[in-house]
Amino acid sequence: MNIEKELLKLSKKAFKKNEMPVSCIIVCNNKIISKAYNKKNSSNSVIDHAEIIAIRKAAKKLKRWNLSDCELYCSLKPCKMCEEVIKQSYIKKVYYVLDNEKVINYKYDIEQVFANNSENFQKIIKEFFVNKR
Repeated sequence: MNIEKELLKLSKKAFKKNEMPVSCIIVCNNKIISKAYNKKNSSNSVIDHAEIIAIRKAAKKLKRWNLSDCELYCSLKPCKMCEEVIKQSYIKKVYYVLDNEKVINYKYDIEQVFANNSENFQKIIKEFFVNKR
């Protein structure tokens, strides 16, 4: 199992398809269970990063979203969005080849709305987790 060679192969495939040449592989029990490359341009979906696609494939293959026994390898350090998805899937270890030095200075407005009604939302979320335990 040569992860680096496989990542490079996937990155080249992405490049040929006019995608950002970022690739990702997920390993479970020393076996590759999922591979992906960026498809944001071809799918017109902002969330189709290699890491997210690979996580979806791994979850489908293992029939579970908790990937705590998996490791993720990627050609570029994951962005903040992908980092959060990785955390949410409980992947135990992440390895990357290149550091992501690109800093996005995109600014957007965000504010809390309906704050005076937040207890209703809080109640239903608490109830959900109480029922899960």
